[in-house]
Amino acid sequence: MDFTIDIYKELLQSLAQQKYNFQTFGEYIQTPNEKSLILRHDVDLLPQNSLRFAKIQSDLGIKGSYYFRAVSESWDENIIKEIADLGHEIGYHYENMDSCNGDVDRAWDDFRIHLDKLRELVEVKTICMHGSPRSKFDNKELWDEYDYRSLDIIGEPYYDINFDEIFYLTDTGRRWDG
Repeated sequence: MDFTIDIYKELLQSLAQQKYNFQTFGEYIQTPNEKSLILRHDVDLLPQNSLRFAKIQSDLGIKGSYYFRAVSESWDENIIKEIADLGHEIGYHYENMDSCNGDVDRAWDDFRIHLDKLRELVEVKTICMHGSPRSKFDNKELWDEYDYRSLDIIGEPYYDINFDEIFYLTDTGRRWDG
């Protein structure tokens, strides 16, 4: 499969021609449109590549959702602001149960600290769990004890989308149909 920027542009243009409604995750949670398409980008590494995707989308009049981890490989304040300035949604890609070795109270404090730091840069209304397949901790378990909505968060995909009703595609594995 061709996993290149040119093919990505063609994919977006084709979807736009098919009259898909591109919405950020936050927009979808608040007012889902018929035939919606959410472009969710988890910024795990190389934020400059995410900026490139954000510019492509912006040039096509398309908005996406970009989730940044609180690690040096992902967190670039200038890029976070620039992507937000292009009209895209910024969210927190949390992994606090991992980073706090399963200590849920410490993870809650850590989550709030990083969310506040991100909110000092841009508006943040949605979050998305970072999966760590080699970790013995599930980052979503934080919500067994705490409520993200208490922090003015309107959505978390793994809790607020019914994947039995939504067709989900991922680019995991460097493929457009992973």
